[in-house]
Amino acid sequence: MTISRGYFGVGVEGISKPMNAGNLFRTAHAFGASFVFTIGADYSVRRARSDTSVAPKNIPWYDHDTIDDMLLPKGCKIVGVELLDEATDLPSFFHPINAAYVLGRERGSLSPAMQEKCDYFIKIPTKFCLNVATAGAIVMYDRVVSHGRFARRPTNGLGAAEPVKPHIQGAPKKRRAQI
Repeated sequence: MTISRGYFGVGVEGISKPMNAGNLFRTAHAFGASFVFTIGADYSVRRARSDTSVAPKNIPWYDHDTIDDMLLPKGCKIVGVELLDEATDLPSFFHPINAAYVLGRERGSLSPAMQEKCDYFIKIPTKFCLNVATAGAIVMYDRVVSHGRFARRPTNGLGAAEPVKPHIQGAPKKRRAQI
């Protein structure tokens, strides 16, 4: 996997099916998430038999009882994954360098209180809602592809991918500290 700057975490609000959360957290672990979290969710690692990587034992897992309990690092943007008219289509979205992606319950949306906390909303351009774990996987894949360093795709079916050019280390850049 190519390394990019920043970090991301993935979480769910009010999820009631541990298998879905387990699958999402396993996928987050595989894509290199820095943390996973739940908000008001019915989740236990033991009941989520689909998480064969046991992500919450390998990366930080935060279990928040309420939205008010949720604490994220300073500068972390909250991205709600939701089918809203005003949400940005995922292929057109620029992923923040530091982000926490939050998905809603299986049969419903993010709560109004959670929606208020979100800095951005994205939607996957599908005809109807997807499974929580599937939606999360698509969002994480898109993040990795857009922030990673990969060979360009061929422009037609007969072409080959253009090789990635080697990185050339330049002179140091002076940056002002942003607090």
